[in-house]
Amino acid sequence: MRIGIDISQIVYGTGVSCYTENLASVLTKIDKENQYVFFGGSLRQKKILEEFIKDHQSARCRGVILPISPNIADLLWNKLHILPIDRLIGKIDLFHSSDWSQPPTKAIKITTIHDLAMFKYPETFHPKIIAVHKRRLELVKKECDMVIAVSESTKKDIISILGIPENKIKVIYEAGQGKVKRVTLEKVEKVKNKFKIKGDYLLSVSTLEPRKNLQRIIEAHKILNNKNLTLVLVGKIGWGESLKLGRNTILTGFVSNEELSAFYSGASVLLYPSLYEGFGQNILEGMVCGCPVVTSNISSMPEVAGEAAELVDPLSVESIAEGIKKALDNREDLIKKGYEQIKKFSWEKCARQTLKTYEEAAERSE
Repeated sequence: MRIGIDISQIVYGTGVSCYTENLASVLTKIDKENQYVFFGGSLRQKKILEEFIKDHQSARCRGVILPISPNIADLLWNKLHILPIDRLIGKIDLFHSSDWSQPPTKAIKITTIHDLAMFKYPETFHPKIIAVHKRRLELVKKECDMVIAVSESTKKDIISILGIPENKIKVIYEAGQGKVKRVTLEKVEKVKNKFKIKGDYLLSVSTLEPRKNLQRIIEAHKILNNKNLTLVLVGKIGWGESLKLGRNTILTGFVSNEELSAFYSGASVLLYPSLYEGFGQNILEGMVCGCPVVTSNISSMPEVAGEAAELVDPLSVESIAEGIKKALDNREDLIKKGYEQIKKFSWEKCARQTLKTYEEAAERSE
């Protein structure tokens, strides 16, 4: 087969970016039969896409990068639904579309749905983002031959909210970000000094947006009333979040993968009590770095965490605070369980199952 994959989203530094980058990279390593065309559209960040294509260029893999912004992609492919992707990247047998746009194509069409948070928590999204995804998902319902869900929780949401038949949905788990790993105490101390962090700290890693439940994390930290335990919030500023910070709280903004590895490796506990996640890569990243995890008892997070994390009610500040206390008391046990839990997830496993889904979709179309 000649397989087209939209890699446009690798430029944004999000969980979807991590998924797209790792899946595309591993597919080209494990698949020795099919050919690949990576398509990317961007105005300001074309260089990232071009470098990715350069790193993966081969006799069986080529790339097409065009100056198409997210707004243009939405207009062309979600609103007007014109200009088949085949005209831009050549004849293909199968197209794996992105999390943002759904171009028309004569090929077999597959898409990955990471979550349906815009339906379940619309108040946590900008109205423009909601409108884009609703247009895109209507086209997914009409045109996609198969849909990949990144968790059983997301699969249930796809069936109940979108009405897509169960036999068209495949659950394929993601993995953690491969660029994050446990680092030495020396590197941890270097990053702590850079961000003026003294002593032990609790860590939250996410885009600063309402769905990530950051205000309750801050309130739970206040309840603990531990002056020797700093709260560190790592992540870029998102939409609609105005946080009321407590004392001994540090916002770092966006950090590099090396710095992120150090933050995870040095933290006393990772706090990830999100209101909703399609998967939750950060849970695995914390475990990879030997950091105990506190996460939500809802949505996909129990699937990812298994028995290797303290599960809490994300709507209860008291529950989050109690989860932190338990995690601090049971650090070594949680770290040990975390190392076992991460063995269940890998990008190679994700890629092999995705390739199998491509082949199954091709067989169904014959």
